[in-house]
Amino acid sequence: MSDRVPSDHDAVDTHRVPIEAVGRTDRPRVVLPDAVGLSDGDIVTLALDGDDYEARVETSLDGDRTVTHAADNRRLARERDGENRLAEWVADATVSLGGSAHLDVVTEGHQYGLRTPGTRVVYTATAAPDSSLSDIASDLDG
Repeated sequence: MSDRVPSDHDAVDTHRVPIEAVGRTDRPRVVLPDAVGLSDGDIVTLALDGDDYEARVETSLDGDRTVTHAADNRRLARERDGENRLAEWVADATVSLGGSAHLDVVTEGHQYGLRTPGTRVVYTATAAPDSSLSDIASDLDG
């Protein structure tokens, strides 16, 4: 079952996060705070101003946990394939490289949202999938 939760609800933890450029490119990277408790390789649902995508958490050369790619589904996120919805969002939204966004923790370890500061988003909060089912799906994907 899912619930509708606004970004300004008490149940949603919000963190200001930087949007950086990867190296000398215009590819965006969002640095995640340690407080969100994500690890390298985690696949999470990441809403971008309310639109749900999937993202893989990576570790930068500096040791920071980051997201550099958001995809349409978990397989594409795991493989870092398909359209990069994070890059599209940065290009289309009023956020910019060198700026910041708000990271909302909707369901810890499973569902997060990035939004333009000052905007209010309503999320459809879902429970994290059963870890044994996720393990089976990962095994099937190779």
